[in-house]
Amino acid sequence: MTTNTPIAAKEERQERLDRGIKVRTEGLYALTSWREMSYLLAPRALLIFGLLFLPLLMDPYWQRVVCVAAVYALLALSFDFLAEYVGLVCLGGAFFIGCGGYISGLLNHHLGWSPFITIPIATIAGAMVSTLILLPCLRLRGVYFAIVSFMFPMLTVNIIVALNVFGGTEGISALATLPNIWFDQYIVIAVLIIALFVMRRLVNEDIGLIFRSIKDNDQAVRASGISITLYKIKAVFIAALMGCFGGAYMSHQYGWVGISLFAMDFSILPIAATVMGGGGTLVGPVLGALLLTPLSEALRGFGQLRVVLYCLILMGFIVYKPEGMMNYLQRKYHQFEHWRKV
Repeated sequence: MTTNTPIAAKEERQERLDRGIKVRTEGLYALTSWREMSYLLAPRALLIFGLLFLPLLMDPYWQRVVCVAAVYALLALSFDFLAEYVGLVCLGGAFFIGCGGYISGLLNHHLGWSPFITIPIATIAGAMVSTLILLPCLRLRGVYFAIVSFMFPMLTVNIIVALNVFGGTEGISALATLPNIWFDQYIVIAVLIIALFVMRRLVNEDIGLIFRSIKDNDQAVRASGISITLYKIKAVFIAALMGCFGGAYMSHQYGWVGISLFAMDFSILPIAATVMGGGGTLVGPVLGALLLTPLSEALRGFGQLRVVLYCLILMGFIVYKPEGMMNYLQRKYHQFEHWRKV
């Protein structure tokens, strides 16, 4: 008579560990070899050179699409900064675009100023106007601030149409355009790269620590004697700068401004780009916008099915990769996985 004794199954679990080179390159002064330097700089260099060489591979039509994608990337960067680092879910991207575009267009149309003058002025002036208008709403948080900021573009459009100001529904045409398509592309790409690295540096400075503290526990920040409203004003102004530049740039790219600058696409697509790219990473929403905008254009031939396919792609990311594309890529780059016996 024989008995069968159960064999204990091997139990294992998957472990994720940081690569040794990641730990050594956390601080700049810890770098000791070209291999470690390359490990640290490779992702940044890939992004920069990828953006710089991308226009060279496109025909004129897709070069225009790249320009629009870069504007959406600036809006996505702005949205991610406010939502993930300050706690302000701002759906007023279209308002930033419209303010910058109309100010630049009006200066060029009525005063005849060059785009090289109107774009910087409209960027700063538009950010100031946007911040002043949003100032009474800064005490709101969460969905309340989101709803209010979402209403401003629609409110502005109705004012322009009802009062027939700033060209009414026809807008303002015959504006001065930028010199050529190459200048169009590389000026917005250069601004996008600079904005991305400036924002990365900003959130790692002391002011970035205060922004994150306001998001996590604003009462503790207020108790320490720091003005929450002042820092929220700074944050909104910084975010509005990127959006207003995009609007001023687009007004001279197309030589026209109108109420379409307040379209809801400028408020909605940055959210989709952030979901796809990964919130809180800054570079993730930028990559999300650079992928979603050409994808939306490529699906235009499908007619109404374009929206269905677009939604399915976003739903797939939300369900299967809620962390976003950039968080997944960073984990794969900086960590390795192995099975460990329990």
